[in-house]
Amino acid sequence: MEPTAQTSPARGVQWSEFRQALTPTVLVATLGYFVDIYDLLLFRVVREPSLRDLGVPEAQTLSVGLTLDNWQQAGLLLGGVLWGSLGDKKGRVSVLYGSILLYSVANLLNAFVTSIGQYEALRFVAGVGLAGELGVAITLVSEVLPPSIRGYGTTIIATVGVLGAVVAATVAKLSSWKVAYLVGGSLGLSLLLLRVRLAESGIFAAHETSGSRGNFLMLFTNTKRFGRYVGSIAMAVPIWFVIGLLIAYGNKLAKALGVVGEVTAADCILFAYSGLAVGDLTSGLVSQQFGSRRKAVAFYVGLTLVGVVTYFTAMNGRSAREFLGLCFFLGIGVGYWAMFMQATAEQFGTNIRATATTSASNFVRAAVIPMGLIVKTYSPSMGLAAIVQVIGAVVFTCAAIAIAMLPETFGKSLDYVEE
Repeated sequence: MEPTAQTSPARGVQWSEFRQALTPTVLVATLGYFVDIYDLLLFRVVREPSLRDLGVPEAQTLSVGLTLDNWQQAGLLLGGVLWGSLGDKKGRVSVLYGSILLYSVANLLNAFVTSIGQYEALRFVAGVGLAGELGVAITLVSEVLPPSIRGYGTTIIATVGVLGAVVAATVAKLSSWKVAYLVGGSLGLSLLLLRVRLAESGIFAAHETSGSRGNFLMLFTNTKRFGRYVGSIAMAVPIWFVIGLLIAYGNKLAKALGVVGEVTAADCILFAYSGLAVGDLTSGLVSQQFGSRRKAVAFYVGLTLVGVVTYFTAMNGRSAREFLGLCFFLGIGVGYWAMFMQATAEQFGTNIRATATTSASNFVRAAVIPMGLIVKTYSPSMGLAAIVQVIGAVVFTCAAIAIAMLPETFGKSLDYVEE
């Protein structure tokens, strides 16, 4: 039987508990997510210089960049199901070994590509590897920490981890795109050594022989379970609408919106992910303060919506500095990624927890694929800014419905299996 959440609306932030969450498992997971985000966002940072070096004309960098991004997102989609299922069948720790090895090698090889075909293949392989990192790490941390402090653990992972994008943007600005890929791959292989002594989840071990494990189809065979799964995905799609379109292609959109001055993709990512680190920290603390995942997510979705409306209605004639300031604000708004991951892990039993959490996060990331295809198809006739606004209206409507329908999970026991 599935346990119910035990909410504590007036609980407040407990700093002693925050310190208790700084366990070796949390710290290693934090470093893993740092490298994951570095490698995940690196292509978006070095997209234009790498494509120019490979001979792509300036007029085609948007189209080719979207295609390459879709290859990476397709890899994330496949990897999300693969690694999540393996995490429930073979254990959380074993997946963390395999995923980081795969994406580290793929990113090292990215430094040596000589054609778009090679680039596509390696972004796909890197995507498969990157898919396993965060979802399984959050599942592991959620199961090894007490219910009262697991929100702090997730907050630490997300807050420090997203700074990987800031480092990626900085490295790319100070060196060549090839060096940036070599740095990312080397960081991943170095981190692999730290994971040798990582302990497995006790909850996983206790239920290792209970029920059907890692069965992705279980998410679709029960109406309520399916609703929780789809709702979990829908509430987080605004994050990747912002990151995958408004930030990743901020240099193109800034020009279309009438921003004065040069805006680069690297600067957009640098400012947005600096803000995202602030958002991940504060959203976790807000969730602990009010004893609610839903309230925290709803607040930050609303904050993001304010930023998106400003992005499309108030940037004409604004300076590049003001535009980058808005990217920082949008980063704060989409900083509820940590709470989305935590809430998703808390929605499901231990026999499909990694499957649900890992695949859901990568379905969210892969939402960039249809959004990108829509942009490629309709931007020539409607204009880039107009079609992105239409997509945003749909995304935020679905997120609002999902938040209203999902159950609260704060304080819920995770020691159970799905039948």
